[in-house]
Amino acid sequence: MYTDRYPLSYARCMTELEKGPRGQRRGRGARERILSASERLFRDQGINRTGMDELCAVAQVSKRTAYQHFASKDELVAEYLRRFDPDVMPGVFDRADLTPRERLLAAFEMPASTPLCPYIAAAVELHDPRHPASRCARDYKTAIAARLTETAREAGATDPEQLGEQLALLIDGASARTRVIDGDCFPIAAAIAAVLIDNAIPA
Repeated sequence: MYTDRYPLSYARCMTELEKGPRGQRRGRGARERILSASERLFRDQGINRTGMDELCAVAQVSKRTAYQHFASKDELVAEYLRRFDPDVMPGVFDRADLTPRERLLAAFEMPASTPLCPYIAAAVELHDPRHPASRCARDYKTAIAARLTETAREAGATDPEQLGEQLALLIDGASARTRVIDGDCFPIAAAIAAVLIDNAIPA
């Protein structure tokens, strides 16, 4: 949980310039408001189209406050991505009620309304492999493949690394195609995944 790093006496001495767009003072909750605003704006209109002025207005903080919490917009974008799924799909891979094979298939149970994967969206929009958000996206996608590989190994796959990479690619492809054609591609991806899984696991 975030704890304000400034003492109360400092907060009381803040000038009007340090207040947010609606006169709100910096304090507890400012960081969460910034991150909540970034999640909504980056998702709805993209990272590059969202300026710090607009983001601060939605979060009801001053730009000074925003930059006290995040040294740059790049740092904010990276933190925005880190918050999405820090434990890497625990609702799928940590389910004790499913067999390993069922957990692999559960990774494809995405509702049609699911937006484009934020990690893919950020990497494509930023197209800079050195950007901190691009590194976050790579780390997350690597972690997804690793969890798929681990589960494939539990399921008895003869080549779990290959199956993990195949399924990771299939998930990302289904996410992108669903967004492009505005239709649900995950059921088709799940059917393909079932064939790959059954071929990879000895009878």
